[in-house]
Amino acid sequence: MGPEATGRDNPTSRYKATVTASQASYKDTLNLLQTPFAMRANARQREPELQALWALKNAEGQNLYERLSRNNCGAVFTLHDGPPYANGALHVGHALNKILKDIINKHALLQGKKARFRPGWDCHGLPIELKVLQAMGDDERRSLTPLELRRRARDWALEQMDQQKRGFQRWGIWAEWDRPYLTLDPAYEAAQIGVFGRMAKAGHIYRGLKPVHWSPSSRTALAEAELEYPDGHTSQSVYVAFPVVSLPGALVAPLRMAGIEGVTAAGHREQVFVAIWTTTPWTLPANLAVSVNGDLDYAFCRDRGAAQEAPRYLLVALDLVERLRETAGLDLEPLVTLKGSELAGIQYRHPLLDRTSPVLVGGDYITVESGTGLVHTAPGHGVDDFNTGRQNGLPVLCPVDEAGILTAEAGPFAGLNVLKDANGAIITALRDAGVLLAEQRYEHRYPYDWRTRKPTIFRATEQWFASVAAFREQALAEIEQVHWMPASGRNRIEAMVRDRGDWCISRQRTWGVPIPVFYHRQTGEMLLDEASLSHIQALVAEHGSDVWWERSEVDLLPPGRAGEADQWRKGTDTMDVWFDSGSSWAGVLGGLVPGGTIASTGLNYPADLYLEGSDQHRGWFQSSLLTSVAVNGLAPFKTVLTHGFTLDEKGRKMSKSLGNVVDPAVLVEGGKNEKQEPAYGADVLRLWVSSVD
Repeated sequence: MGPEATGRDNPTSRYKATVTASQASYKDTLNLLQTPFAMRANARQREPELQALWALKNAEGQNLYERLSRNNCGAVFTLHDGPPYANGALHVGHALNKILKDIINKHALLQGKKARFRPGWDCHGLPIELKVLQAMGDDERRSLTPLELRRRARDWALEQMDQQKRGFQRWGIWAEWDRPYLTLDPAYEAAQIGVFGRMAKAGHIYRGLKPVHWSPSSRTALAEAELEYPDGHTSQSVYVAFPVVSLPGALVAPLRMAGIEGVTAAGHREQVFVAIWTTTPWTLPANLAVSVNGDLDYAFCRDRGAAQEAPRYLLVALDLVERLRETAGLDLEPLVTLKGSELAGIQYRHPLLDRTSPVLVGGDYITVESGTGLVHTAPGHGVDDFNTGRQNGLPVLCPVDEAGILTAEAGPFAGLNVLKDANGAIITALRDAGVLLAEQRYEHRYPYDWRTRKPTIFRATEQWFASVAAFREQALAEIEQVHWMPASGRNRIEAMVRDRGDWCISRQRTWGVPIPVFYHRQTGEMLLDEASLSHIQALVAEHGSDVWWERSEVDLLPPGRAGEADQWRKGTDTMDVWFDSGSSWAGVLGGLVPGGTIASTGLNYPADLYLEGSDQHRGWFQSSLLTSVAVNGLAPFKTVLTHGFTLDEKGRKMSKSLGNVVDPAVLVEGGKNEKQEPAYGADVLRLWVSSVD
């Protein structure tokens, strides 16, 4: 008989009943702390609430950041913000940079230092100007005045700056958001003109006709920092034979002994040529010389593969004879070997134009690493070519206009675009003339305009330059005094400063700070003296740089010259945006004030720290260094810290063009599909920045 029959309790049933009752009331038996903290982070809501607490003002009207940065008892600490460009949405590279700065500043505040952080924006330049123009129709663009373009560009920059500022604030960045520095502020522009003026008075600024990087797509000169070198660029390279028309007397006997008795002429049996190689066939109409290295060995060679009745002889570098068999298919037999210095004075005829030119002894830039060892020299289209031409009294021929179109000086090739159809037409003409030795596609590093992503060219134009030569050694000495983190940063910028040429600081655009110069209408004489510079600086400080376009020469010239205003015209060039941002040590830190600037700005000059990506060794770090050394003889920073680029999972640099960017706004606030793109909040973004290598 079972328990049920006897009326006794079943132990198993009793156990089950006890457990069920206990489960129902177990939470009521726990003695837990009472807290208002939610179980979930809910960062999208809670972080702005916390930031609102930081923003609360005390009796003196100061928020938490302001109380610490002004009232701490320690030393002033200045991390000077490099200005991001006021154009486009924030990306994860911005996050990496600004959050690193914020971590350092907050650490300094916790140490009791007065760490004041003035954020900045770079507001001038071509990208903003293009944004404005692209938003307009053709008719509207044609009727657009410079002042209206500038006003629209200013509005665009301020709108972009405001959007970026809100993003930085959402990431929890502490800064003086109510008084950022903008390169379009009148006070900043006036300081920039002050930097330009001091460099001009010291003799570092000049105007000259020189080949510069020119962007046909932007129609302006570019600085090295405005170039990029994408992988995979190929050019049409050609090997060309220039027919010799006369030889120096000293060469006649050795050539005759080798059986080479004549030079090219109508009806003559022998054909002697100098062989060149170029990756820019469109520059051949500008050829004015062929250059050789005086220390290299050269050989007059029989071209055994030439399908001609009469023998053909080519002059090439001796060390390249065998390689030319592979690269150009030339079967050459050296007959006479001479030093490059013995070749000066050979005259050759241009194969496509009615022009005779010399063989010159150039510099050590002529090597046997590629080509023929003889360099086609067009002084209007290359720095080395220009220098060789200047040393030998050659003119500067540049038959290319601002749009990259060959001019009438290019003869039958006038009207062709150098980046589109000129190469093909010139190569065809060389082939028809019987002087094309070989052609091939050649992959190499080639500069592109970093804004339009289109190729640039070297083009000689009248531009304004900052001569680095006079203060290069001082700049190198200052680099040694700076603490570079990592240490390799010193080697990188040191090499760049040691090797760099003069800095082209003028741009052919409207949206920027004007180069404050006047040109005499009759003589072309330039007016750039202390009186005119001081007058323009004062006008810009009061009215902003628009005053250059708003007023005529009567008002812009100093009072002592107002009576001769009809004799002068104001210039139309603006300054390179790297000169804009590179003047921030003056416009923000107050570095133009003698004897230190803490009293006037609350910031250190030189700054305690500059912190940017490693690409700024050729950008902001360098432009800041050069301007500061040129004016004050010292670097604008005590320490420079660089970080790398954000990469995707394949190790490629993130870029909008590749479509591999991570949007920090989506990471912080969540995407359209929150299951796939949840809102992690700014702290997770900051955690990532603080933990990556």
